[in-house]
Amino acid sequence: MKSLYKIEMDIRWGDLDAFNHVNNTGYLRFIEEARVQWFKSLVDNWADADCAPILAAIQNNYKKPISWPEKIHVELFCEHIGTKSLKLAHRITSTSDDNIVYADGHTIMVWVNAASGSAVPLPENVLNACKN
Repeated sequence: MKSLYKIEMDIRWGDLDAFNHVNNTGYLRFIEEARVQWFKSLVDNWADADCAPILAAIQNNYKKPISWPEKIHVELFCEHIGTKSLKLAHRITSTSDDNIVYADGHTIMVWVNAASGSAVPLPENVLNACKN
């Protein structure tokens, strides 16, 4: 799969839990931040007052605990393009060694009309970004 987006993040002391590694919910926040930054990099038309993407499902495989200090990469890949949904694969690795995989999995995003709550077609620029 071709990479759509890759972002570097610092692990913060506050991301750690009582066992001195990143709590499981931290991984989900990192994935969310990567998605939002990717959407923002598309510049326009990925969301507006009438429609926006919502998280329909997430599957995350925790491979290895992340400790502090650490810098990570969160990389996104287009796994499947539907007419109203998008399946994005993700991988979290160490910036010092991409062979150190902390997590992988995928999310399913659905674009929804704010007023009706019904799914709407994917924005054209999102489709184009995933096809390139």
